[in-house]
Amino acid sequence: MKIFKDIFTGDEMFSDTYRMKLVDDVVYEVYGKLTTRKSGGDIEIAGFNPSAEDADEGTDEAVESGVDVVLNHRLQETFAFADKKSYTLYLKDYMKKLVAKLEENSPDQVEVFKTNMNKVMKDILGRFKELQFFTGESMDIDGLVALMEYREINGESVPVLMFFKHGLEEEKC
Repeated sequence: MKIFKDIFTGDEMFSDTYRMKLVDDVVYEVYGKLTTRKSGGDIEIAGFNPSAEDADEGTDEAVESGVDVVLNHRLQETFAFADKKSYTLYLKDYMKKLVAKLEENSPDQVEVFKTNMNKVMKDILGRFKELQFFTGESMDIDGLVALMEYREINGESVPVLMFFKHGLEEEKC
């Protein structure tokens, strides 16, 4: 299994256990599922047997719902981008940092990144109002901010998360 981590924050963003696709060699699209799961549940203590009346009190199970990729990798939704302009400013700064990192570590990828990223981002920014934004667990807005939108696939609404390939490092587990 591979874990994909943000190169700037070290936050775990997703793993290769999900269906995914690489778009134009710059963006991973990761297909998630809506899920609801229980945490906590029944706790049994030896020698303790509450009466039927007491059994209902304080036994609410904690339930969390959301997209499996977001829940499993502890991604945090951010509302830092009120409009396209604020996201574009973030993107310009992030891209500068990323290009500098690429020039240092993978100079052969700089041109691929610059050329393809402009095309992909133009398309994505056209759907800005439909996007949700997620940071890694550290909630560091200077790192990679993943994008999520819902798409109709085979008559079903599917959450699709988008991550910049060059902003990630792969770690084998």
